[in-house]
Amino acid sequence: MSLSKYSSRFSRFLGAAAAVAGTLLLSGCYWFDGPQSTFDPNGPVARSQMDLFYLTCWVSLFIFVVVGGVLAYAMVKFRARGEADEHAEPPEQSHGNPLVEISLIGASVLALVIIAVPTLAGIWYSFDVPAENKADSYGITATGYQWWFKFDYPGETAQTLDPTGKSMNAPFSVANELVIPSGRPVRINLRTVDVIHSFWIPKLAGKVDMMPNRANHLWLRADQPGYFWGQCAEFCGESHAVMRFRVIALGPKEFNDWVNAQMAPARKVPAGGAGDAKAQFAAYRSFHRNEAGYTGKFDVSPLDAWRAKQSPETGEDPAKIARGRELFAAKTCSSCHTIRGDGFIGVVGPELTHVGARTTIAAGLLENDRDELHRWIHAPNEVKPGNTMWVAGYLANNIKLTPEDEDALVNYLQSLK
Repeated sequence: MSLSKYSSRFSRFLGAAAAVAGTLLLSGCYWFDGPQSTFDPNGPVARSQMDLFYLTCWVSLFIFVVVGGVLAYAMVKFRARGEADEHAEPPEQSHGNPLVEISLIGASVLALVIIAVPTLAGIWYSFDVPAENKADSYGITATGYQWWFKFDYPGETAQTLDPTGKSMNAPFSVANELVIPSGRPVRINLRTVDVIHSFWIPKLAGKVDMMPNRANHLWLRADQPGYFWGQCAEFCGESHAVMRFRVIALGPKEFNDWVNAQMAPARKVPAGGAGDAKAQFAAYRSFHRNEAGYTGKFDVSPLDAWRAKQSPETGEDPAKIARGRELFAAKTCSSCHTIRGDGFIGVVGPELTHVGARTTIAAGLLENDRDELHRWIHAPNEVKPGNTMWVAGYLANNIKLTPEDEDALVNYLQSLK
């Protein structure tokens, strides 16, 4: 086959590739501004990593243009223009030319240096809080479980009970919703109790592994208050794909108010009022197995949704809440979950002292409203296959819940603000 035919095929290939790339860019704009887009950094660590990515892309593009340009030039200049050229002697070759080879080696080394120096600087910068900011940094410990995240605040203490029932002060913890102060460096110690997990908040910082028996850490800073998506980025078992979490960055006063609220024991709903012990349980909607768990309103303004969740609901039913509290103990939920102030001490599952104030449940998979909470209580195995609540709770303890029981538990958990 002649070089002219190769050149024609190559041109058609470039045209098709350009068309595909254009289509992907036009139809995939969501990649650049979605909730987990790395192209929309909201902190210095994520911004430095994006700048490094762009630098690498520009250097790679330059190399591609130069190499592709030389290739295109050679294909056009030395193409066969007729039958006679197909059997002609090849042009003079430059193989072994010291000047050409040294120049190519030098250009390659220069390209690597241009990428390597900022890469090393970026690794050093993202490793830990800069020395000039360490005094103002805030410390949090994140622990990975199959399949959820626990966040401990060692600098804060809350009143709780030890295993013997005595009152004690200990750092409080939350599950799957990491609340941080905006505009302030946050150092996150990374731990795991089982397998390897990977902690990733695309808009704030890159991925860092949680390794068994090995301490690890990262730091980040949110430029301003916001609501950010995160997830585990290392395959860790059956429900790895639904191991998610959220980061809520708050201003200084709002963050301090949140910390004070978290240190308080579980909220108590006064007896009496609108409740009726014989009231019919609520009618909850049914879900398909893989149906998404968010409303459009939540997606539009998740930070406002989080703020709204901090206030008690109107029309609470004290009788159902009291019944839910009884069921929480009777159905052995308290053997896994801690609720400070209600006497429930568990270490296997997430702490639920203020679970009603969170915007998500099931490791960030479902919006925390009554329907989704009922969905989780009713069939946790369908929402997150193989989860501990189902295997070590429902199956191991043969837990059976009537619709009335599920309704009472929903009322109780939603009251925990």
